[in-house]
Order: sequence, then structure tokens, then C-alpha cells
Amino acid sequence: MVGVEQALRAIANRRRRGMLDLVWDRERTASEIAAFSALSKPATSQHLRVLREAGLVRVRSEGNLRYYRADPQRIAEVRRALDAFWGDRLAEQA
Repeated sequence: MVGVEQALRAIANRRRRGMLDLVWDRERTASEIAAFSALSKPATSQHLRVLREAGLVRVRSEGNLRYYRADPQRIAEVRRALDAFWGDRLAEQA
């Protein structure tokens, strides 16, 4: 499994966060994601590659289509890492 740092770098980009939101509760093709994101297909593919390599999305192939969906277990792992780092510090501020 890739490190949490790679996932954090991936979600630092607002467009990638938007893509994660699109595929959170359902699969979408790269073309659908491109249309919703108002990006070219090549730009969308580059962002999806970063998300895939960070383990934040899963890809399922069907024929010549690829379907993307968020990986909630991986996202939960990233959240646990952030909570472990910030949790007590932020609780002290409240």
C-alpha cells in the first residue's frame, strides 16, 4: 500500500477532491467525470491516475470503459492518520 503522504498530496488538489466527491457513492466513467469537472479528457485522466496511484479510487473495466469509484477504506486510513496527528492538538484548542 502506498503511503499516506502520497494520498495527502493527491487530495491537496481541489479538482481531485471534486472528483472524489463525484465517485464517492457511485461509479462513473472518466468521460462522466470530465463532463462534471469541466476538464478535458486528457486532464481528467491525469488527475484520475494520481488518485488511482494514491489508492484513493478503484477502477473496474468493462469492455473498453473504465469505471471509477472512491475507496472508502483507503480514505478512512488517511483520515485516521490525520486524526492521529491533529486529533489531540485540535481538541486542546476547543
